[in-house]
Amino acid sequence: MDTKITLAIIAAVGIAALSFTATSSYAAGNGAELASKNGCMACHAIDKKVLGPAYKEVAKKYKGNADAVAMLSKKIKDGSTGVWGPIPMPANGPKVSDADIKILAEWVLATN
Repeated sequence: MDTKITLAIIAAVGIAALSFTATSSYAAGNGAELASKNGCMACHAIDKKVLGPAYKEVAKKYKGNADAVAMLSKKIKDGSTGVWGPIPMPANGPKVSDADIKILAEWVLATN
């Protein structure tokens, strides 16, 4: 393979990796802020059950699931019941944007 092409591929992979790290850091930094701002912490905590499960337990349950961000985003947006017990989680879609819901889902999954 041509050296220039090899270097271009290496550079592209490096940029993609940095972009992923920056996105993950952004989600981690803003997830906690969004959780507080949107009332999530009234029912959840990072490392202990309140009304809903601890975020670390949620992350543990969905670890390794390629669809976890989409699945958790849907639960945050539409609400959920019966997964963690009898207390339903209300829908957050009406008051939280889809972009913020995705950041919240990524942040919750990163608490593991």
